[in-house]
Amino acid sequence: MFPEPNSIKRITSIGAGPIGAGWAAHFLARGYNVTAYIHHESERKAFEAIVRTGWKSLTELGLNKGASLDRLTITNDLKLAVQNCDFIQESAPERLELKQNLYSKLGQLVPENVVIGSSTSGLTMSDIQQKCSTPERCVIGHPFNPPYLLPLVEIVGGKKTSPNALEWSGKFYEAAGKSPLIMKKEIPGFVATRLQEALWREALHMVANGEATPADIDNALMNGPAPRMAVQGQCMAFHVACGEGGMATNLDQFGPALKLPWTRLKAPELTKELRDRMVEGCNVIAGDQCFEDMAAKRDAKIVAVLRAIRETN
Repeated sequence: MFPEPNSIKRITSIGAGPIGAGWAAHFLARGYNVTAYIHHESERKAFEAIVRTGWKSLTELGLNKGASLDRLTITNDLKLAVQNCDFIQESAPERLELKQNLYSKLGQLVPENVVIGSSTSGLTMSDIQQKCSTPERCVIGHPFNPPYLLPLVEIVGGKKTSPNALEWSGKFYEAAGKSPLIMKKEIPGFVATRLQEALWREALHMVANGEATPADIDNALMNGPAPRMAVQGQCMAFHVACGEGGMATNLDQFGPALKLPWTRLKAPELTKELRDRMVEGCNVIAGDQCFEDMAAKRDAKIVAVLRAIRETN
């Protein structure tokens, strides 16, 4: 039913924000022709700025043969955007009704053999696909930001998604230079976002209780577990940390501490005071840097990490 994953040539990227534009940059760097759909012409400037920012890092990492910004077409005509496409990456705003209506239109406009992947981070495909006349080809392909640098794509279907669409999506994303994770169950937040949210809740509690500032928390992560997690993840980090005994020693020795009241995993009340502390703390860290400069510095450092990992592999 679906075309060969390695035969895909033309991709439609829907969405003008950092995720939609980031996906467009990634696919362009892999040598695909990309048509980007933006809701309004006023979004074009910001969209192009994100693509240019991503292109710098992508160029440093190495572009695929034929990769070119000249392969990008931008339009605010949805029918034109999906014309002759081989795959759709949808990154519309996180509003269920908006996505449902969009998928209703896509179901009518796009041939059944074209898979539609959603970048949603908080909605389920079972909900998104409800108004689509061809829900069996709809999957979630959730990236991590920035999608043009971080390889992960979490793939999960809805109740009406075909298993063939899931299998195809995994093969396509891998062919497109991603690291796919096909989930076994449809759960809110997927895998990586849930792990990230656990860290985020703990950080908010510490700031709310005056135990740490945003700068303290970022310092702890960047100079503590983060570099190690980039090469081992959480499970293997604890397995290797305990020597020859591995995870068995870890759980037998430190397992009882799991019940100690260290964590406050329930989300804190987002009071105005907590909100203001977080905003002020992040503004202090950012100083007078603009978004573009901070994104560029972030990308340069991620590129260095990815290069180092590639070299050691």
